[in-house]
Amino acid sequence: MTAKWNDGNAVGLYLDLLKKSLTNTLHVAEPNGDKESEAAFVLNFIEHYIKGPTVSMLPLARFDNLQSCIGDVVAANVPGNLIETGVWRGGATIFMRAMLKALGVTDRIVWVADSFEGLPEPDADKFPVEARTHQGVVMTKHYNHFAADLNEVQSNFAAYGMLDDQVRFLKGWFKDTLPTAPIGTLAIMRLDGDYYESTMDALTNLYDKLSVGGYAIIDDYGEDSWTYCRKAVDDFRQKCGIEEPMIQVDSKCVYWQRSG
Repeated sequence: MTAKWNDGNAVGLYLDLLKKSLTNTLHVAEPNGDKESEAAFVLNFIEHYIKGPTVSMLPLARFDNLQSCIGDVVAANVPGNLIETGVWRGGATIFMRAMLKALGVTDRIVWVADSFEGLPEPDADKFPVEARTHQGVVMTKHYNHFAADLNEVQSNFAAYGMLDDQVRFLKGWFKDTLPTAPIGTLAIMRLDGDYYESTMDALTNLYDKLSVGGYAIIDDYGEDSWTYCRKAVDDFRQKCGIEEPMIQVDSKCVYWQRSG
């Protein structure tokens, strides 16, 4: 029997507390790039996420979106597992597993896909903006290319009581791991690979596995000053004739529900 949830019952309260814990926003506000200058946002981002104990750098709005999508596919019995490609310290995938557990779902797997070595080196000829970002001072000195190793991510899962047999870790570059990974059918694919090729690798190898009624979430679609993520998504959708409307989560993140 799958438990129901809303904002006022025990499951809803647990999920709300979990989101605030994962984002380290129980007592402080999250950095907000839409309300701060770029310089102020970067400084706050480094202090809050990189230097702090934060397990996820997703804004709370994106967690709310993920919660809504998971709740919908469970309620509608949309078949398939859940995956995030690009997990950093594991926060969003911990939330995926926690929500499945809170809802009593025992027949879905959460796939945790990452190099666990940071972002890949972009091709400077094809993707000059990404290459400059990748080699820049902020990315190299402060962000460390968003590297979090497998042991750290697994330790975070264990700390939240979510390291169990409904979690699978997929270590390596997406171009090498995703083509042959035994992922099966998907109900939710959350793509947070940052760069063009990582985003395209995930779409190319995973979208055919997404069930009708399932959700594709693109974390960085609205970013255009440092990544070609938007172009990767637009190229893929045009090539495959995907016409489902994209819905904004916030100024940077979008999603759509597969209808056919």
